[in-house]
Amino acid sequence: MQAMNLLNLFNGINLKDALLFLPDAVFIVEEETGKILWANNRAAIVFEMEDRENFVGVNFDDIVVQGMNLAYQSSCKDVSVIGGAALNDKEFFVELSANLLENQYFITIRDVTEMTHILAQAEKTGRLNKDKNLMLTKLSSEFKSPVQSILGFSQALNDGLGGEINEKQRKYVRIINKNANELLYFMEKFFEFAQVESKLYQKKMQLFDISELIQSVIRDNEVAIATKKLNVTTNFDNIVSKSVYSDETALKIVLQNILEISIKLTEIGNISIECFNPSLEDVVEMGIAPIKSATENSYMLIRISDNGIGLQENDVEGIFEPYTQLDKTNKKNLVRSISLGSAKELVKTLNGAIWLETEVMKGTVFSLIIPVENGAIPQDE
Repeated sequence: MQAMNLLNLFNGINLKDALLFLPDAVFIVEEETGKILWANNRAAIVFEMEDRENFVGVNFDDIVVQGMNLAYQSSCKDVSVIGGAALNDKEFFVELSANLLENQYFITIRDVTEMTHILAQAEKTGRLNKDKNLMLTKLSSEFKSPVQSILGFSQALNDGLGGEINEKQRKYVRIINKNANELLYFMEKFFEFAQVESKLYQKKMQLFDISELIQSVIRDNEVAIATKKLNVTTNFDNIVSKSVYSDETALKIVLQNILEISIKLTEIGNISIECFNPSLEDVVEMGIAPIKSATENSYMLIRISDNGIGLQENDVEGIFEPYTQLDKTNKKNLVRSISLGSAKELVKTLNGAIWLETEVMKGTVFSLIIPVENGAIPQDE
């Protein structure tokens, strides 16, 4: 078959004039030789050429690095590709799309230099943030060890292991011990958040018993619960199965952080932990997109309720975002937000959602929904 000349397609239908003024640079390039046969006005502007006719006969590879190879890739895969371009001492990045019609490439080019720089800067910033958090995580033991020593020695002094101390000295030692405890707790939560935020946490999905996990979290907090004489109850009657498929370690951190906050908010009364299988409508309402095979039994709603003092409206704003708390003077708000920030990030890695409802002097309800069946978790996760 005789090769059709693409330029002849423009005759009589005024397509050539239309192409002249397209907002993207347009080239027609011969497949075999790689020589430019035609270019539009925008091409001259993008490549800072005095006249578009000056492109005729120029090798396309001379203005776009490996231009013919990029055109081949774009045409075969039917996608746009990014490449480098250079002409008259001007170097920049271009987005190239190409289609092969008979023996000629129809190529459109867009200058994406500015966007490429923005993306490169964003990637660099993200990498720097990850490196920063990685360093903090690796140094966590170096930071915590001196505090743990202060904590241990101050407790030993208070117990009389270093000899007798008078009441005034004991008062100071207790203050040192209390502040060391608070500092250690803050550092543990801070490094926990740094690890989660920097995406260093690696999921380990497995089957486990949700009731055993929750009872384990309660046991870990039994001293604080007993000190306040709180009553903690559980209810698993509303779920089809206690066996769930998720990341047990991540979920334990989430429940631990929430229960700690509930205990701190409750001076007298009860804390209840209940599990439900939510409706798919509730799942969707919380921003989770169920896969087609998912059922109500594919998800679990865990609700931790207390009848404590609740939270003020200004305390709730940005409560899952630690950085929004930096301009607030309340240290408790910052620590609480760091704990909930970790919880939110971990729940997100579990393809779930977390939220709270609170009312002053009536209590707070923390809720989270997560998929608990392997089939309910997207295959690319």
